[in-house]
This record gives sequence, structure tokens and C-alpha cells, in this order.
Amino acid sequence: MLVALILYLRPVPWAGDKLNVEQQVVDSAKPQVCVHTLLENEVEESKILRSLELVREMGASTIVQFFPWAYAEPEAGAYSWGIADRIVRHARLQGLRVIARLGLVPEWARADDAPRATTLNYLPESSFSYFADYAAAFAQRFAGEVERIIIWNEPNLSFEWGYRPVDPAAYVRLLRISYGRVKAANPDAVVLAGALAPTLEPPGSAAGMNEVDFLKAMYRHGASAYFDALAIHTYGFLDPPAAQPKLNQLNFRRAELLRDVMLAHGDGRKPAYITESGWNDHPRWTGAVRPSQRAAYTLRAFQFVEDKWDWVESLCIWAFRFPADTFSHPDNYTLVNAEFLPKPIYFELQAYARDWARPEAAWLPRPVEA
Repeated sequence: MLVALILYLRPVPWAGDKLNVEQQVVDSAKPQVCVHTLLENEVEESKILRSLELVREMGASTIVQFFPWAYAEPEAGAYSWGIADRIVRHARLQGLRVIARLGLVPEWARADDAPRATTLNYLPESSFSYFADYAAAFAQRFAGEVERIIIWNEPNLSFEWGYRPVDPAAYVRLLRISYGRVKAANPDAVVLAGALAPTLEPPGSAAGMNEVDFLKAMYRHGASAYFDALAIHTYGFLDPPAAQPKLNQLNFRRAELLRDVMLAHGDGRKPAYITESGWNDHPRWTGAVRPSQRAAYTLRAFQFVEDKWDWVESLCIWAFRFPADTFSHPDNYTLVNAEFLPKPIYFELQAYARDWARPEAAWLPRPVEA
């Protein structure tokens, strides 16, 4: 244990006032392994580096990372790329592929007279073109480094749509404008739609729309022409990963319901990226499982993707690490704590991703049954 602590708490190398980093290569036998990082609010560059080192050492080859529009364009037409440049540079040096999630509206792009317009997720239709400009500028700046771009996040939830009623038709209009601009800026970019949240909200709910119904509505409004892949959020909650998908239940295989919609609309050629997933092991949250179950279910989910879901490019665990502990149940989604100490599930994923020699299936912990 002492050796492990020394390894993961070692100081970050510095050379004068710059981080001394050499190009690295990810050692991984499982290309689907991906994690969702939260580096946009890290003040110290050394913490960005340490997080991405741990991602690489775990054997994940891909990260999903949020690049807030409000950070990059605090004033209309005046881009500030420092935060994004720093994250992308360190990801590249660690040998990691980046899936970029774009969103968060700067104050100047929000409607002055809109109700509750102070929310950072409020994007009036008059600003759709401005967001598309940002997406295009991002795609152009990071061409060759970031090729996968998600347009918005969870538009089927009212909170993520600026506390307004969700609107699949409006989201498709945003997608259409953004798709054209991004492709013009970087024809090699892969535009991801959706990042749809799993929810059982009934029709007419003020909180959001069932993601299956939302995707069907997207297709009715012509979305198929404006995305190259679908981003999906799917969590296991209390079920093991093999549990059958159902319209009235949230579980890991609920992603198959969205795939069925894609197939029904002739989009079987398009892949999906599961950009958020996982289980929680908080001891006092009703949506959590035991730590041993969390580890077992997570590994079985990766094996399920590897064996059965050839349409999934990446399975990305939410979340790798928070910049600061929340002291609530969200902490129990992470693989590494705020002090950079990996949790046991990190090492289990590492053994799986890097295919370390062990007795057959020894990496697969057995859940403690009730």
C-alpha cells in the first residue's frame, strides 16, 4: 500500500515555470475504455497533467471533456483559448483521444428579456448562429487534435435547456446550423448529437422528455442529416448490466432502445458513443449499489460492450475525478478522489483495460448478494 501511495502521489515534474512533459503512449488492450473528465475548472495546470496521467496509466484511451463556450468567448467575437489549449495539449501529450462537449452560454448571448435567463444553459434561438460560430471556431482550432464534437448536453432535460420546456425541433435547428459550420471548418470532424439523459419523465412534464421519445421527435424533424454519431447517457442504477431494457425502467441496456430508434430510421451505419455511464456506491443513497457490485457491474458492462455492442465506439465512465469533493453521493461516481488517490475500482479497470495477466476472470469481482 505504501508503494502505491508513493506512486500516485509523486510530484509533478517542473522545468522552470513550465511543465516538463514528454510524449506518452496509452498502453491499452480495450479501445472502448473511456472516462469523462472535469478539467475545465482546474486552476493549476499540474492538476490537469496529473489527472490525465492517471487516465493514461489506467489504460483509457479516450476522454470526454467539457469546453464551455462562456469561457472561450466571454465577449462576442473575442476568443480566449487558454483553458482549452492547455487541456488539449496535455491530452495529446498523454496520447489520449478527446471527445469535446460544447455548451454553457456566455452572458452576452442570453436573451435579456427571457424569464430565468440568468441560467448558463439558456440559449435563445437568436443566438443559435453564435453558438455555431463557436463550434466552428473550436473545430478549426483543434483540427487534427479533437475530431469528435458533441453539440449541447442533455437537451431533453429542462435544466439543460435553460429551464424552458424541452423542444426537439429547436434542438434540431441548433444541430443543423452547427453541423454545417463545423463541417465547413473541419470536414474531418465527427459531429455527435444528443448526449441524451436517461429519464422516465411522462409526456407534458416540466422537467424533461423521455429520451426515446425525444430521439424519435428529432428524426421527425430531420435530424438524421445533421449528425454523424449519437451520444448516449446510460446509467446502471440498481440493475446489473445484463438486465433487459424496458421503456419504464432506467438501466444500462436502455441504450438499446435508442439504438432501435436509429435502426428504425435507417441510421444503423452511424455509431454511438456512451459519453456518460456507471454505477454509484454511496452507502446512504437509494440509487447506489455496494462497492463490490459497482466494480463488478462496471467491468461486466465493458465486457458486454466488447462482446455484443459493435455499434458503440466508446463507453465513458462518469466521472474520473472532481476538482473538489462534493461530500455527497456524486463523489461515489468517481474513480479517483480530489486528492488524486485512486479507488479500488480504478485498479480493477486498469487490470481490465491493460489486459494484465491474471487467472481467468480474476479481474471480475463478484458482487456481494443481499
